[in-house]
Amino acid sequence: MLKIGVLALQGDFAEHAAVLREIGAQPLEVRKAEQLADLHGLIIPGGESTTISRVARASGLFEPLRQFVAHKPTWGTCAGAILLAKRITGEAAHLAVMDITVTRNAFGRQIDSFSTDLTVEGFETPLRAVFIRAPIIESVGADVRVLARLPDGQIVAAQQGHLLATAFHPELTSDRRLHTYFLDMCHQQRVIA
Repeated sequence: MLKIGVLALQGDFAEHAAVLREIGAQPLEVRKAEQLADLHGLIIPGGESTTISRVARASGLFEPLRQFVAHKPTWGTCAGAILLAKRITGEAAHLAVMDITVTRNAFGRQIDSFSTDLTVEGFETPLRAVFIRAPIIESVGADVRVLARLPDGQIVAAQQGHLLATAFHPELTSDRRLHTYFLDMCHQQRVIA
């Protein structure tokens, strides 16, 4: 059974843990550096990216987290995608590991939240996506694969090797395909290692 951490400093970590349990993985809520040791992968959930970064630094988790995400499968959803990005429009990057540029709150405030159907590379049918104070992926590096775009062409999901970023919240719908996709990434890395 894959042991998948969910960074549990702030945000909707409980929802991700519930989905992981439902699809047959063993979730672990990560609050301390030593909890990263035996994980096959990590999800950095939505929430508030600056708060998550600040709490990680204050607790001594930031540098171990950066080392983990540099080598192990990591998925950032919404705020998690911001934390992974090498570039954030108008501010300093956090973990700075994924070759993407993001803009925070690209769609406005909480009241401007929305959901839509997305075509995701490799999925036979559209995926319902929930956007809450969501970022947008403004640009990607040459070795980053775009997985999904909004109808207007804006990038909302991308993968770079062992790193996955989504601007939306797949844990808030009943569709488990992206979580399963991430487990497949973790399994593949486990087989290679």
